[in-house]
Amino acid sequence: MNKKPTPIREIVAHIVLIILSFLCLFFFYILIINSSRTHVELMKGFAALPGGNLMINLKNVLNDATIPIVNGIINSLIVSTSVAAIVTYFSALTAYGLYAYRFRLNKAAFTFIMAILVMPTQVTALGFLRLITGMGMNDSLWPLIIPSIASPSVFYFMHSYMQSSLSLSLIEASRIDGSGEFGTFNKIVLPIMRPAIAVQAIFTFVGSWNNYFVPALVISTKTKQTLPILIATLRGADFMTQDMGKVYMMIAVAIVPIIVIYLLLSKYIVDGVALGGVKE
Repeated sequence: MNKKPTPIREIVAHIVLIILSFLCLFFFYILIINSSRTHVELMKGFAALPGGNLMINLKNVLNDATIPIVNGIINSLIVSTSVAAIVTYFSALTAYGLYAYRFRLNKAAFTFIMAILVMPTQVTALGFLRLITGMGMNDSLWPLIIPSIASPSVFYFMHSYMQSSLSLSLIEASRIDGSGEFGTFNKIVLPIMRPAIAVQAIFTFVGSWNNYFVPALVISTKTKQTLPILIATLRGADFMTQDMGKVYMMIAVAIVPIIVIYLLLSKYIVDGVALGGVKE
């Protein structure tokens, strides 16, 4: 028989949760406060109350001809959305192939994919740059999107989720009913994998949105650069002479799409945990 938690334990648990929530939201609050203040006010030190310069800072950011923030937002949205869609679909498809089919090189293929997982991006950066330059794709968004087809980490997550939530008997039944393999995957497997896909879409979108190394390596044209590069360009200026209100506003603008994506897909995280915990 389960014991009900005592009132003291409930109070302590709520206090701990409130403190953790405060610590998580405090930095966002400070960012919003700083983005509403002028450079002179920021130089005076910390303030808990917002200033009256929010819309002016936003206007300065949007109208800065040297830093095309609108182009950066559009470029980051194109890259991050495309990467999230491609990596989740093809990783789930690869995981389905290794999970639903039993062939001689099944374990070898799985081991090979896991071996790629431990290889850092910096090791292959020079070869990657030479490859895309030889293919004529340098200084474009394609090198940021196309390689996302292969993602070992997302593949491993999808494969593990299938082991806990996808029954092979369901796949066999769909084959008996005459469904093709792609039809089975698109109409049966993907709906079951929706929570896992949503979780990985969030992580992939955020990772691609915040990616600085590869875009800085590949893209040189100002209008094609993504937000992290533009923010780094603005922040790299002299702290005493640069308008820090504009810097904080640009950072605030940069995190808005991430928050929106998380709010739209976060409910699937709980669904994924609940569904992943149910086994046959």
